[in-house]
Amino acid sequence: MRDQTIVTVINPEKDSTTGGPRKPKDACLVVIYGQDLGRKYNITGGEITVGRATSNDICLSQDAVSREHARLIVDEQGVRLRDNESTNGTYVNDNKIHEAYLHDGDLVKIGRSIFKFLTGENIESSYHEEIFRLSTVDGLTQVYNRRYFMETLERELSRARRYERPLGLMIFDIDHFKKTNDTFGHRAGDHVLRRVADLVTEDARKVDVVSRYGGEEFTVILPEVGLEGARLFAEKIRNLIANEAFVFEGRTIPVTISVGVSELDDKITTADELIKTADRRLYAAKEGGRNRTVAEG
Repeated sequence: MRDQTIVTVINPEKDSTTGGPRKPKDACLVVIYGQDLGRKYNITGGEITVGRATSNDICLSQDAVSREHARLIVDEQGVRLRDNESTNGTYVNDNKIHEAYLHDGDLVKIGRSIFKFLTGENIESSYHEEIFRLSTVDGLTQVYNRRYFMETLERELSRARRYERPLGLMIFDIDHFKKTNDTFGHRAGDHVLRRVADLVTEDARKVDVVSRYGGEEFTVILPEVGLEGARLFAEKIRNLIANEAFVFEGRTIPVTISVGVSELDDKITTADELIKTADRRLYAAKEGGRNRTVAEG
């Protein structure tokens, strides 16, 4: 997360008719990453406290969360989030804040939990749409989750077989990720995961499917791409990440990845076999010294 402090950002929404402050609408916070995934906290009048202590309205039992971490204040201008001088800070859309008004769709990070702020005339509809989205997207990295990856791979494999088209798959793992967490902390580890996901997504085509497979492992489905094309893309991503400066709270974190690549061919008939082949090559990349791509064997 970028350690940028916003001090008392007063930016309420205006009523388009009167030009004055807009009346607060129904609002809620939805957990999109962390404990109690999908839980909704309705935001009503007055103040709502967030912290590790059980006396808080929203209790987050995490070491990275202060006892009285932050509070939500509802006034005639909207919903204001204020950090209570917490140890690890409060973040809105990756920016560290002291105080800021929240807007529909804002992402709030406290400790290792991420909330999405929803507001509007039909809050229940927005909530159910968000719950549906959670079934396909990883809350931390905002790329697809494992469930969506498996469903899409089955679909793409069937299409490739039917039309006799190539299909490539790459699986990559962040090297020594446990050491990163142990050395720099889990918040830094989360930053690395998000930034890696961003870099891959920015470089992938629209038809490619980038997913978080689990932990520090990611996958990319490459429709219409054979083994050599998949290997070249994997190498491009590997070099991109190795040369990227990962900086969290002023500290530079060395990051590299190991990649295994496979393609649909006469020997591979199922999605499981495609995954196992790429996974075996990923293991070979690790055994070979890491920070490399293996596309055969």
